[in-house]
Amino acid sequence: MIKFFEILKEKLHFNKIGNSITTTFMVVVVLFFMFSCSKEKVEQIGAIKDRSAMPQLHATEITTIISDSGVTRYRISAPRWDVFDKAMKPYWNFPDGIHFEKFDVNLKVDANIHSRYARYEVNEQRWELRGKVRATNLQGELFETEQLFWSERESRIYSDSLIKITQVSHIITGIGFESDASMTRYTIRKPQGIFPVDRTAGATPPTTTTGTAAPVTVPTATTPPQRQPIPAPVPVAKTKK
Repeated sequence: MIKFFEILKEKLHFNKIGNSITTTFMVVVVLFFMFSCSKEKVEQIGAIKDRSAMPQLHATEITTIISDSGVTRYRISAPRWDVFDKAMKPYWNFPDGIHFEKFDVNLKVDANIHSRYARYEVNEQRWELRGKVRATNLQGELFETEQLFWSERESRIYSDSLIKITQVSHIITGIGFESDASMTRYTIRKPQGIFPVDRTAGATPPTTTTGTAAPVTVPTATTPPQRQPIPAPVPVAKTKK
């Protein structure tokens, strides 16, 4: 290193009448060289501080079966599935939507639901579905809303949002909705209107109600029509831990 400075000193003396920009550049080089010789830079990667913000499991394009006590309960298809097990309240997140089918004790599909977003709270055993929520029950009735909650613990499905129910002969709209887990017995808290599906000439005019009307309870149909489920995607499971 001493020899390097001697050579550099002669160089600067020889070119002392030269361009000042060249001299300044050489000084900067010396300072940089001295710094690099005196201390070696060590790069350190900081530890992850918030483990709760990172999913323990991340999977894409999944199709899976969920069982409870050895009994098949659901079949889920989703473009993305993140499991946050270290959060204060552990949950599953489906940011790109979900499609799932619910099975009864005889492994028969008694409801299917599709939404653009879904979240499952593990400890509370409760689903939250948002964005173009569409559900079909065993009677073929179609339920449409923007937000729907499904409590497994209480075997109850409910919503405080506007809901539209399309039956074989009528369409029912209202605010607030509550149902059993199979969505075959349900109550509309604030019905707004009942409209016939057939709107051709001579059809019965729609019957409308105000938001203060009494709740409408719809019993289970005695002769259910053929069910028309929502088509489900068929992705291939690619799971990463």
